[in-house]
Amino acid sequence: MRTVTYGAACTLDGFIAGKDEEIDWLNYSKDVSQIMREYWKSIDTILMGRKTWDFAVKMGGGGSSGGMRTFVFSRTLKSIDAPGVELVRDNAADVVRELRAGEGKGICMMGGGDLARSLFAADLIDEVGLNVHPVLLGAGIPFFTNAGRRVPLELISSRCIAGGCVYSTYRVMHAD
Repeated sequence: MRTVTYGAACTLDGFIAGKDEEIDWLNYSKDVSQIMREYWKSIDTILMGRKTWDFAVKMGGGGSSGGMRTFVFSRTLKSIDAPGVELVRDNAADVVRELRAGEGKGICMMGGGDLARSLFAADLIDEVGLNVHPVLLGAGIPFFTNAGRRVPLELISSRCIAGGCVYSTYRVMHAD
């Protein structure tokens, strides 16, 4: 079974972007580059919702390369014209359940809380990785939204990295 990891950089008060999508508080460092280099080697699939896709396109991304498969989940987009990117309009949980049971490397659930909420509710996220930045925004786009249930976690690792950030990984303790 493939591992689905939900991860992002977030503020100490739990936001992945400010209320106007600002990310000027992000601290890019050699530590983060090394963590991401290692992580990208362990995955071959990216999942994201429409808002994260729109943000990626706005920032100059929005494609897939190096054999990476990208799935964008949206009920409102009609099409996506980008190589290696598949638009999914079906039930996210059903599609992720199928991907998770298939062959391949890990699966990265990237970005916002709306898609993550539905996958947590369906008990399909296996790990949570977060890079907590030492800043309080007070408002913005939350890393977590209500999954409709308690999600117990077990700490796998945690360490301080450059810029006063704390990088932590948790295992989701799945419901039986």
